[in-house]
Amino acid sequence: MKSSAKVRLAATLVFLAIALGAFGAHGLESRLEETGRLDNWETATLYHLIHGLAMFVVALRGGRSPGFFCFLVGILLFSGSLYALALSDIGKLGAITPLGGVSFLVGWARWIFASQQSLENE
Repeated sequence: MKSSAKVRLAATLVFLAIALGAFGAHGLESRLEETGRLDNWETATLYHLIHGLAMFVVALRGGRSPGFFCFLVGILLFSGSLYALALSDIGKLGAITPLGGVSFLVGWARWIFASQQSLENE
């Protein structure tokens, strides 16, 4: 994937995180409070935003993109499952969430090791 496409994808994900956060706070707040799932929505939004911004930084670096796709998978699995859980109240969806968390961790680890290799090559 080209660097410019990665930047656009990351920017779109950050846009969606902000939009979904606002929608949850203003459009869905009473429903999410009623079902006791407001905290799930807020957690999904927070992790979505953080990792969308991380993807943006990685994409702006150009060249190799360590962690980029792991962050994308993490957003889809972690935040996506929490959004779905909050809206549907189907508890089994929570079983998917840890897979997204592992994907986030792998993405950060890839970034750590890529940075270490970069320092060693200097």
